[in-house]
Amino acid sequence: MSSRPSTRTIDYVGRFAPSPTGPLHFGSLVAAVGSFADALHCGGTWLVRIDDVDQTRTIPGMAQTILRQLEYFGFRWSQVPVQQSARKDLYLEIIEKLFTQDHAFGCRCTRQDVLAAGIRGAAGLVYPGTCRDHQLAPDSYRTIRIKTGSAPIRFNDRIAGELVQNLSHDVGDFVIKRADGYAAYQIAVVIDDHLDHVTDVVRGADLLASTPRQIHLQHLLGYATPRYAHLPLVVDSGGRKLSKHDRDRPVEMDQALHSLVAAWQFLGQKIPQQQFVDVEEFWSFAARHWSIKKAPATGHYFESAETQKP
Repeated sequence: MSSRPSTRTIDYVGRFAPSPTGPLHFGSLVAAVGSFADALHCGGTWLVRIDDVDQTRTIPGMAQTILRQLEYFGFRWSQVPVQQSARKDLYLEIIEKLFTQDHAFGCRCTRQDVLAAGIRGAAGLVYPGTCRDHQLAPDSYRTIRIKTGSAPIRFNDRIAGELVQNLSHDVGDFVIKRADGYAAYQIAVVIDDHLDHVTDVVRGADLLASTPRQIHLQHLLGYATPRYAHLPLVVDSGGRKLSKHDRDRPVEMDQALHSLVAAWQFLGQKIPQQQFVDVEEFWSFAARHWSIKKAPATGHYFESAETQKP
């Protein structure tokens, strides 16, 4: 790629981590554009990781479909994409380590039990601590939960600004090993970002509220905390986030350049007076002109690229 960054950040490593539950839609394209443009602008490297830790929702062959889509849209990654499913044994080893160090405990509560407790915090249902002080036998618990504390988790998001969350009050002890035996997303992504030496996470704002949980795990495991930037979400006319699983507004490869420009505009970025000739020219411009400060902090409704064509 001929793109030339306008600034240089030493050892910047960004990443895009789609789930293979369906083809890319406009919302996931927006996240990919913001992540890749930030890496290009900072002169860093960019990785793609397939987040298939939840094997129950994975569609066979969809990872390859997503990678083909990304290539067609001009995205370029510096290493062979990793799939979370290849690391599942490592996740479980680290979970066991946290368990033996008394950072985690076995829990027999179901979601219905947590719902029945009726405790709600800023991030939704709060686990009431039912099993925290019970040393349950391995054959009597369903999940493993990480212990949280009352000390506030603070971090500065590059878009949303400074945020604070009290995990014990707003979330409670949260699941790191699910009832089906799989590692939960929250711990898998923390381990992945550490293994991949990720320094900057640019992703959708739907994950903003879970960031303190990930920072808590990073602290327990002795991992560095990346810089975070949470991009606005693309929502439908009813205010619902677009979903690959629901096949919402899939992007069309024969409209690649148009869709990239639409995503760029959605992110509040500058558009030149003259139209781009091709995808390569778009990314060359993006590398020079990306400004994360211009990205809006909240999601909004955006028509599909098809209805936006001039």
